Amino acid sequence: MTGQIIIDRAPPAALPAVPVDEAVRVRIGSSPQTDPTVLLSLASDPSVTVRAAVALNRAARVQVDRLLAGDSDERVRTLLARKLASLIPSLPESQRDHIGGETLQTLERLVADEAERVRAAITEVVKDMPGAPRELILRLARDSAVSVCDPVIRLSPILTAEDLMALLTSRPSPVTAIAVARRPNLSESVTDALAATNDSEAVTALLDNQSASIREATLDALIARAGQVTAWHAPLVRRPRLTDRAARALSDIVATQLLDTLACRADLNPAVSGELRRRLAERLQSTTGAHRPEPNMEQAMSEAKILYAEGRLNEEALLAAVQRGEARLASAIVAVATDLPSSVVDRAATLRSAKGLVSLVWRAGFTMRSAGPLQTLLARLPPETVLRGSASGGFPLAVEEMRWQIDFLSRMGR
Repeated sequence: MTGQIIIDRAPPAALPAVPVDEAVRVRIGSSPQTDPTVLLSLASDPSVTVRAAVALNRAARVQVDRLLAGDSDERVRTLLARKLASLIPSLPESQRDHIGGETLQTLERLVADEAERVRAAITEVVKDMPGAPRELILRLARDSAVSVCDPVIRLSPILTAEDLMALLTSRPSPVTAIAVARRPNLSESVTDALAATNDSEAVTALLDNQSASIREATLDALIARAGQVTAWHAPLVRRPRLTDRAARALSDIVATQLLDTLACRADLNPAVSGELRRRLAERLQSTTGAHRPEPNMEQAMSEAKILYAEGRLNEEALLAAVQRGEARLASAIVAVATDLPSSVVDRAATLRSAKGLVSLVWRAGFTMRSAGPLQTLLARLPPETVLRGSASGGFPLAVEEMRWQIDFLSRMGR
């Protein structure tokens, strides 16, 4: 095929001679001033480096690009694909409405390339391009390779709600539904379709998508199914808008730490917030000693050290202790995780220091997910005074402040 193109455009005998030195040929191949017939000759050069230089040359004519689209080395085709995709904005609008014109015909050939790397190179350029040809975007969105379809599905402004619904029906890739669910500003028709699927991971991604519009009835239906899917609990609790009815339903199924978060939402009716706080207090009280006697501090420290030795001293162990209301074991876990005496944790609790306890959680390598419930259990702080995480879930204190808090609590016992 390569030889045929050369014969059609210029017989071998008519091609100009090229330098023997590879470095010189690379410079010639990359120069926009190089004669087109020389570039055509270099497009068949035995050196992949030379052919790559020609592939990157934006002044190369369509005959050269068409020849390189069939190159035996996928690296050359990848460079060519990226260049041609980047040229789309400079093409006349009449040629961008559909795959037409020689440049886009060559690009269409590369969209069907067997090498995922080549197709992904096109995606990387056009994924959020407003003027990309619609047919090209649809081809990429229907690709089975994650690196090709995912960025286009998530980001392309070309795709309509109808396109997304069609993708959810055909599911050309295992990640199609997840990519759709992560797309910003999803319409209710699309979120309805996602919620109706049996793809738990896609629904989790949808609930995590704060910009997605979800009907009240759809959210209620997901809450009704969430009892068996714990991965949905946290994103449901953190949805931008929750009705009082939805909050009450969630309070029946979520763990203690999420009930704490739910009770502190500012958008709930004050009466509902009060009801949720009472439920939280009752749950903490009812779990104290419900399954076993509360260990003394020596036993708690011994248990925490065993957890450490077994590699199980983690945030889940701390949250489990908090949910059971085992204050001493929770203190011991924090002490061992921070490599500090248990008296330092006790001081923070005795002082009812929200900042101190948050700092200890940070020092332990845990997250704000456990800091709220720990303040409630150890310092007996009411939910409205608990120190909360940032909007992104991070720590509300600067690192220097947390280091100072830990140093202060440690020095108090000296």
